[in-house]
Amino acid sequence: MRWHRSSYGGGEDSGAIEVGDADFKMRLVRDARDPDGPELVFPAQVWDAFLAGVKAGEFPVPEIPAQAGRSR
Repeated sequence: MRWHRSSYGGGEDSGAIEVGDADFKMRLVRDARDPDGPELVFPAQVWDAFLAGVKAGEFPVPEIPAQAGRSR
């Protein structure tokens, strides 16, 4: 199976996800930092509807306040 990294993920340590096309009916989602970890499985139509909602702004991303004392 071929995995595709999310274009919203940023760098290697950003918490990105990867999506795999199991077949034309199913999509698998996993943590890019843990490729041997668990995978979530979605029907392709459900995943495609979710992506369309994200692109349409239906799921606003909340602002995350900077943590005091945290260095980058």
